[in-house]
Amino acid sequence: MLKGIDPVLSPALLSTLRSMGHGDEIALVDGNYPGEEHARRLVRADGHGVIRVLDAVLSVMPIDDRVPQAIFRAVVADRPDQPDPVHVEMIAICLKWEPGQDVAPLAPDLFYARVRAAHTIVQTSESRLYGNIILRKGVIEPS
Repeated sequence: MLKGIDPVLSPALLSTLRSMGHGDEIALVDGNYPGEEHARRLVRADGHGVIRVLDAVLSVMPIDDRVPQAIFRAVVADRPDQPDPVHVEMIAICLKWEPGQDVAPLAPDLFYARVRAAHTIVQTSESRLYGNIILRKGVIEPS
């Protein structure tokens, strides 16, 4: 345990977040996602839902504010314009930590391609379908 660090952030996840550079992307995916198949690097977050992991990650990771879009969520294939409850929760967590950032819906083929290219996939135990989000890492400006 560490002071000020969310205990959901395992040593492997903290190491990954620290090793990522500006512009690298991390995908937080649900328990049904083919993480092992799609990952360049896979970190397991067994026992935790995607919302809890998203909250923990955003507590330490800056989001890229130098691109038009830096946060992307999955969509329900037959209803791309209607966010599921898990997406509404994701948007609320993102607004909490990154109030200036929108959460863009991505069509399934574009979402899968972006996840495959991500620096790391974090496989959660989220049971809700389409509980997937991608975050692009930003910078911390010098003081």
